[in-house]
Amino acid sequence: MTAGSDHRVLPVPDGLAGERVDAALARMFGLSRTRAADLIAEGHVLLDGAEIGKSDRVLPGALIDVTIPVTTDPLAVVPEIVEGIKIIHDDDSIVVIDKPVGVAVHPSPGWSGPTVVGHLAGAGFRIATSGASERQGIVQRLDVGTSGVMVICKSEHAYSLLKNAFRQRTVDKTYHALVQGYPDPLEGTIDAPIGRHPKADYKFAVMADGRHSVTHYETLEAHRFASLLEVHLETGRTHQIRVHMAALKHPCVGDLTYGADPVLARRVGLERQWLHAVRLGFEHPDTGEHVEYESTYPDDLAHALEVIRDAD
Repeated sequence: MTAGSDHRVLPVPDGLAGERVDAALARMFGLSRTRAADLIAEGHVLLDGAEIGKSDRVLPGALIDVTIPVTTDPLAVVPEIVEGIKIIHDDDSIVVIDKPVGVAVHPSPGWSGPTVVGHLAGAGFRIATSGASERQGIVQRLDVGTSGVMVICKSEHAYSLLKNAFRQRTVDKTYHALVQGYPDPLEGTIDAPIGRHPKADYKFAVMADGRHSVTHYETLEAHRFASLLEVHLETGRTHQIRVHMAALKHPCVGDLTYGADPVLARRVGLERQWLHAVRLGFEHPDTGEHVEYESTYPDDLAHALEVIRDAD
């Protein structure tokens, strides 16, 4: 991502007379030959005011005019206060937050929006240093388009224990999902492997060679156009609930990526999937006691549910 540029104009030293432009550029500005060639190919280099090719030769005293784009690391954690993130619980070991929609958990290539780790850094929280630099302290993830409760570790001890708890599937992860139609049966278990979609790498699908994925659900409310489900995840695959419900032909309301009805989405005023992490329960890494944290529905989901209820 470009964040400004470094512009320099220098005369070619006598000692580089006759050199190829890419070689001279690399020597004069401390660049690799590959980087110098890329800058020339991208039109960032002028020789006496004219564009040149990387194999052109330079004369002594000729002016090399170079614009070097300054790039930022897409995985760098940028400290910033993110509006809408609520702190549910905070102690020496963990911080539990209510993540709003539109916020990623950590930086990733292609994402330039707000992140949970960026907010915590901006708010002065000290996070565990275990894990990749952009994911330090992160033991679970929620999609950018999914809201709700999640835990981040502040101590190395907490990170180790909770990472293992998620791996051993001893953490109670409860979601509510508003899905189209009526699941049949009204409660059940979906045991279907999930892998990357063969035709769209931003999506996932039930695939024979996918990773083992298990979702348990029960119907809380059945309405004319949609049903409210309570969902417990046994495994934690990317987009798991969305993929499994779409495979049952009952996609989350508003989830256009996975086949939801755009007319119904507009009717209830949703621009994202109706999916919320409502509850998280686990053994506290310090006390050993079972703790449970909850998040209420955000306004957009609450409104959409009322529209569905009123349509009966």
